[in-house]
Amino acid sequence: MAIQQVEHPLLWGSKRYHTLNHYYREMYGEKVFKVSLDGGFTCPNRDGKAATGGCIFCSARGSGDFAGDRRLSLKQQFREVRDRMHKKWPNAKYIGYFQAFTSTYAPAAELKEMYEAILEEEGVVGLSIATRPDCLPDDVLDVLEDMNGKTKLWVELGLQTIHEHTQVLINRAHSYDVFLDGVQKLRERNIEVVVHNILNLPGESKQEMMETAQTVAHIPVQGIKIHMLHLLKKTPMMKLYREGKLAFMDQETYTSLIVDMIEILPPEMIIHRLTGDGPRDILVEPLWTLKKWEVLNGIDRELERRNTWQGKHYMR
Repeated sequence: MAIQQVEHPLLWGSKRYHTLNHYYREMYGEKVFKVSLDGGFTCPNRDGKAATGGCIFCSARGSGDFAGDRRLSLKQQFREVRDRMHKKWPNAKYIGYFQAFTSTYAPAAELKEMYEAILEEEGVVGLSIATRPDCLPDDVLDVLEDMNGKTKLWVELGLQTIHEHTQVLINRAHSYDVFLDGVQKLRERNIEVVVHNILNLPGESKQEMMETAQTVAHIPVQGIKIHMLHLLKKTPMMKLYREGKLAFMDQETYTSLIVDMIEILPPEMIIHRLTGDGPRDILVEPLWTLKKWEVLNGIDRELERRNTWQGKHYMR
């Protein structure tokens, strides 16, 4: 393989990496934001089908801490969250984001009804569905393929890491091979995939984190979400923390690692996220992640300092 030769910085708008915001503005000509929803699902590593207890880092709300209230209907949730977001972006289009838990973990007919309920809302230009690769049976894939023909669809798969020893430790309850199988099934139906990657998982070295990034760069996914591991109150991971088995990066180390990763990702891959939000009231570590814009601005400065950009060292 040869390193792609680019003689000048690639720019996506004002950024040196291919942001989701730029992608949507190019597609729709205006701001598009996600409306986060809780469809009332659970996960197969919570209910005993694959395991119990869930991923050790996952909150009681199944990573849907900023999603709508599951006690409300999906349409009520959508309108509440949309109206709240409109205070920041009064003129925008919307992506219905099924964020909490495993959002394909229900009978196909029920899923179809849920997804279509959100597509009916005015201003919705797409769906983003967060799920697991072991929750994609054929009838659910049929529904996703149908949605893909009606709207812009992303299916988000939580890989987190390629390393099996970490997958076991965090109770992911599926293997990397299962992830690859899920990607293949979705791509066979021309459905675009976003992979989730968490940095600083227990016991992982920088080399292992970079191995995950290098691997993701060469599998057929169209987007990536990366963020720092969050330690949240009342999660199983608190036990490791109390035992002194968790060490968290500082912001400078994280920034440097993120830029290393950006350099090896293909320039066409859309970066949906480079830092994550942890709920302020339950976040234990690292507290610097609460300053989201400081983190993102720091990444921009480091890219400029190095005179580097997404894909500079990507190997075709």
